[in-house]
Amino acid sequence: FGSSHSGPVGQFKAFQLSRVLVVCTCLSKMATARPVVSVYQFDNATEKAETVPMPHVLMSPLRPDLVRYIHTNVSKNKRQAISVGAKVGYETAAASWGTGRAVARVPRAPGGGTHRAGQGTFGNMCRGGGMFNPTKTWRRWHRRVNVTQKRHAVATALAASSLPPLVMARGHRVGEVAELPLVVSNGLESIQKTKQAVEALKKLGCAEELQRVIDSKKVRAGKGKMRNRRYTMRRGPLVVYSEDNGIVRAMRNIPGVETACVTRLNLLKLAPGGNFGRFIIWTEGAFKKLGEIYGTLKSGAPLKKNYHLPRAEMENADLDRIINSTEVQSVLRPKLEAPKKFEMKRNALKNKAEMEKLNPGSTEERELRRKCREQGSAEQKAAAASKKTRVQASKEHNKKHKKGDDSFYKTLMKAFEAKAKAAEEKEAEGEDDE
Repeated sequence: FGSSHSGPVGQFKAFQLSRVLVVCTCLSKMATARPVVSVYQFDNATEKAETVPMPHVLMSPLRPDLVRYIHTNVSKNKRQAISVGAKVGYETAAASWGTGRAVARVPRAPGGGTHRAGQGTFGNMCRGGGMFNPTKTWRRWHRRVNVTQKRHAVATALAASSLPPLVMARGHRVGEVAELPLVVSNGLESIQKTKQAVEALKKLGCAEELQRVIDSKKVRAGKGKMRNRRYTMRRGPLVVYSEDNGIVRAMRNIPGVETACVTRLNLLKLAPGGNFGRFIIWTEGAFKKLGEIYGTLKSGAPLKKNYHLPRAEMENADLDRIINSTEVQSVLRPKLEAPKKFEMKRNALKNKAEMEKLNPGSTEERELRRKCREQGSAEQKAAAASKKTRVQASKEHNKKHKKGDDSFYKTLMKAFEAKAKAAEEKEAEGEDDE
């Protein structure tokens, strides 16, 4: 269904950045917004009465940070002063028992015969005593909010209400709505009965939204249920009108539905909880008045003194396209190559993975050796049998080839023995000649 911005909008969380890159370009080009919006008959949503130009305020940049800040401060301005009484906790004729009674020197309630007698009083650590740093009625309850910032917040909240992804991200059911922003004929302002108002809303595709609000009614958690705010309920559509010819009285008893005059738009209604994207239903007169109130970027706001609509920080929010453009890339330095990294040398005798690289199959060999040491395993029996066969073969070889004096060692030693014997004989002959 229709949207005031074309192209992919993205998820709602993409707009939670402190500085949002908005899709809205300069208004003179009208590149990202529809130039006209359809006006539907309030009693027959399938029939289009006419088309009206899109107000420039609905193409304002999105500033969720500003909306939350202004909402937080403005919502404090309806608080009423509250504090504890000046004498609360100190209305007892108490005195300390002093020292020597093995009890703390805190003041104690006088008298006897009751549980209260002798109990500690006055101290903030005592039951029924005074609180530490008691609250005062002269606390700074309210906040002064910059008028221009409030106007900017309202403008961005109105712009967000025309984006289906943001409206749906807030929880509104707008699947059956023909178009956003939804503008209906001025006949809606003249409805007198709530029954007629509910029927008109259902014809506009708000049946699922109204049912969602009714189903969301729950008992409040906490003490608030005892303080005249027992139930909580989601917010439904906001009907913005130009002239009240009965619409406020007709809509006021429909759960979740609120009304607002276009000349007195309130951020607390446009962005409940500080989250923009409220589902807004405009009457034709109210929609046309937006242009008269806020004007354009060039003309300023005729009905708001010294105010101009906020401008987008970027005319083109496609940051990837800007960075990858020829104009930007041509003046950038070439990409730096990462320094070459060398792996640390590992000792194969200590590192099994490294040994596996150098000697494939070492893991299997190691596992086989381990199993050979396990008693009763098949590998151990096979190893024992192999050893037995090897020893037997060695014995047979020695028996066959190593026979007493014919052994290599003994044959070798005999040669030395012969030389030694010849030398001894020669020496003996020399002695005989002398």
